[in-house]
Amino acid sequence: MPTSTGRRIRAAATPWLFATPAIVFFTLFLIIPIGYAIYLSFRGFRIHGGGAFGRRVQAFVGFDNYLAALTDPEYVAGLGRVLIYGVIAIPSVLGLALLFALLLDIPRVRAQGFSRTAIFLPYAVPGVIASLLWGFLYLPSTSPITYLAERLHTGPLDFFGYPALYFSLANIALWSGVGFNMIIIFTSLRAIPTSIYEAARIDGASELQIAWRIKIPLVAPALVLTGLFSVIGTLQLYSEPATLHPMTATVTTTWVPLMKIYEEAFKNDNLGGAAAASVVLALGILVISLLLLRLFQRRTFGDNV
Repeated sequence: MPTSTGRRIRAAATPWLFATPAIVFFTLFLIIPIGYAIYLSFRGFRIHGGGAFGRRVQAFVGFDNYLAALTDPEYVAGLGRVLIYGVIAIPSVLGLALLFALLLDIPRVRAQGFSRTAIFLPYAVPGVIASLLWGFLYLPSTSPITYLAERLHTGPLDFFGYPALYFSLANIALWSGVGFNMIIIFTSLRAIPTSIYEAARIDGASELQIAWRIKIPLVAPALVLTGLFSVIGTLQLYSEPATLHPMTATVTTTWVPLMKIYEEAFKNDNLGGAAAASVVLALGILVISLLLLRLFQRRTFGDNV
């Protein structure tokens, strides 16, 4: 018969046994790469030996890579472009997702399942494919929109010019991101007890009043979650501009920070600089996420958090 001590040991070890595969993969594919990136960020190349016979060797360079990243005009300009893009894309995606979720939650709405699937379906299309699809719709030589504009004599349409380029990119995010956020908000709405709505209707509240005064405040945690996802996704913007880059000279190879990091790492052979820029971007995402989370918590739950 097993002793009580043996049973306690097995009971304590069982959760760790099931968690071991996840811990191993988490360590191998997240912790170790992060640690290696931080290590590389303090390394760089130095020329040893003067003249034509100097050797290019890797050495410890301290915070030189971080200073170079923070003072790089292309990297800073990329952060500015991401900020402008985020100001356009994030409110549009979240606002439309909230609107669709509220409309689908109206009692006796028709074709609810079909509408929910149709709104969510674009999210299933990979980002690169969606970017290619919209890229060809933006190209003057292949765009039916440009063709119609020419026939209607409305003037030339330049989807890749400034400031239209930001709206073109935001449209791709809108098309592919609304469904995912809508599902999260809609699921949160379905978790609200219907007795609250019934009591409000008995008091004479309209569906618009119920949505504004009951539904939106109660799904605030879901809005916070989708807002954080959107902010993080915006700061990590890469596939859309990288896919559109071959189609237009307006989108350069360093148009956003991740494109600049890729350029440094794989084309300029500057792994140290790319690692430092990656660490700076990751720290920026972490700080902004924590600040926004704290701000949303205070606004949503009051000063008791």
